[in-house]
Amino acid sequence: MSLTDPVADFLARIRNAIRARHQKLDVPASKLKTEIARILKEEGYISNYKTQEEEGKAVLRVYLKYGSGSEAAIRDLARISRPGCRVYIGRDEIKRVQGGLGISIMTTPKGVMTGRQARREGVGGEILCEVW
Repeated sequence: MSLTDPVADFLARIRNAIRARHQKLDVPASKLKTEIARILKEEGYISNYKTQEEEGKAVLRVYLKYGSGSEAAIRDLARISRPGCRVYIGRDEIKRVQGGLGISIMTTPKGVMTGRQARREGVGGEILCEVW
């Protein structure tokens, strides 16, 4: 199945799984989705992720994280740069998300990283999404 925007599909699946209180979700794997999952784990938004082979296809399994009172670590996700309207920002234009309570995920010439890391390294790029 061919998707126009696989990153938006990945974010929508995470959002739907959280609202349905699932512990894990499976998505078709790609390098970009694996990097986004890596950042979400490093920042504490998901508990774990792993790539595995199922029926000849690579699958990314994401384990969601919930706090006390079954409150999800991810409150919401927003796709910023879309295939029809790419959003590129310079190193001086990287803004804080929700007053510093969230993160932005960017693709830069140095790889996929958070907005905070990109600001620290002095690089700009395409802003994929925001998580808070």
